[in-house]
Amino acid sequence: MMSTDQAVQDELERYPTEAVDIAIIGAGPSGSIAASLLHAQGKKVLVLEKQHFPRFSIGESLLPCCMQVIDEANMLEAVNQAGFQFKNGAAFRHQDKYTSFDFTDKFTQGPGTTFQVERANFDKLLADEAVSQGVEIRYGHTVESIDLSAEPSLSVSNGKGQTQTINAKFVLDASGFGRVLPRLLDLEKPSTLPTRSAVFNHIHDNISDPNFDRNKILISVHPDNQDIWYWLIPFSDGRCSVGVVGEPEQLSSLSGYASNGFSDEIGNSDLDKILKTMINQEPGLRALLADAELINESGLLKGYSANVKTLATDKFALLGNAGEFLDPVFSSGVTIAMQSASMAAKTVIRQLDGERVDWQQDYAEPLMKGVDTFRTYVEAWYDYSFQEAIFFDKPDPKIKQMICSILAGYAWDDNNPFVSESKRRLNMVVELCRS
Repeated sequence: MMSTDQAVQDELERYPTEAVDIAIIGAGPSGSIAASLLHAQGKKVLVLEKQHFPRFSIGESLLPCCMQVIDEANMLEAVNQAGFQFKNGAAFRHQDKYTSFDFTDKFTQGPGTTFQVERANFDKLLADEAVSQGVEIRYGHTVESIDLSAEPSLSVSNGKGQTQTINAKFVLDASGFGRVLPRLLDLEKPSTLPTRSAVFNHIHDNISDPNFDRNKILISVHPDNQDIWYWLIPFSDGRCSVGVVGEPEQLSSLSGYASNGFSDEIGNSDLDKILKTMINQEPGLRALLADAELINESGLLKGYSANVKTLATDKFALLGNAGEFLDPVFSSGVTIAMQSASMAAKTVIRQLDGERVDWQQDYAEPLMKGVDTFRTYVEAWYDYSFQEAIFFDKPDPKIKQMICSILAGYAWDDNNPFVSESKRRLNMVVELCRS
């Protein structure tokens, strides 16, 4: 069970050095899922989390593919009973065009529904479930350095002036945007995607439109600038997460903010004004959210796309956003995080059980198949070609089912031609739409 602060302090005083099988950095979805899977196989796991839960995070619209991994970690019943907002698809709007995808009408077998979640509660629920299974999570613990000259050795501070050495046979970095190992090991590499920013908040939405579908995430496209888009994610309690995404110079210019992009000095009141101004530029959102009230101070996520030189070696593996983050447009972040946790857990178990493992072949390449599939659709979204396909008014039902599978998170299904040949197939559909 999770140690109390006093118990951890006593442990530090008695045992300044501790040994475990796997140290996991971060207790978000990928960290909690990986810890659960590894603990179930009899491995000694220690999760080190810098923050204290619950804590705010974006990435609130899950994909149905996530439910398989949640079930694998024996957390499905807890998630189903938590009262999160039911989700069965995604809706898209641009000017007078509106279309939707029903995730139950897809090509790939597997769950067709999921949830839209406030991540503070969702992440805490997964972490608490891992603890209830016997996993130890230490909150308020920061990894300061790592030594890989022999087996991994982590220097960890507990925020009270105490430092402990954790020796592990393997390390999983599930630190998300914290990207602990990429920073400490100089693994950062520029993303191939342009720099974009997101301004976001939670709102009491007060939506009165009877046609608004709370069971779907709504992606709206700016009427005059198609590379600017908005998310609207309903929660189960009458609130929504809302955000606008675009290149910083575009957002600052269109919103009247006097800056070439967003400086580090930008205040929350400025972000509130930017978010409100941008929402009012999209007629559909302006009407839907006419009576909406901001709950918090608006937040800013700058330059979120990221990449790394390597995803894994025989001593560590990067999970989810700690490795590569593409873009929030298709809600792929948590799905990639959970898939990476499942794949890495299986691979590290094999290694610790004495099998020969090739981390590039057994983990990185299989994971990147799905990531690269999502990348195809992200890049096509921003060159507008995928938007043409989405808003085409006479879609082929079978092709729509195959694309729907990817939007539902099944980006690793090689039986789907739009996964195995993602670029060629998508380009073909775009040309058909144009002709």
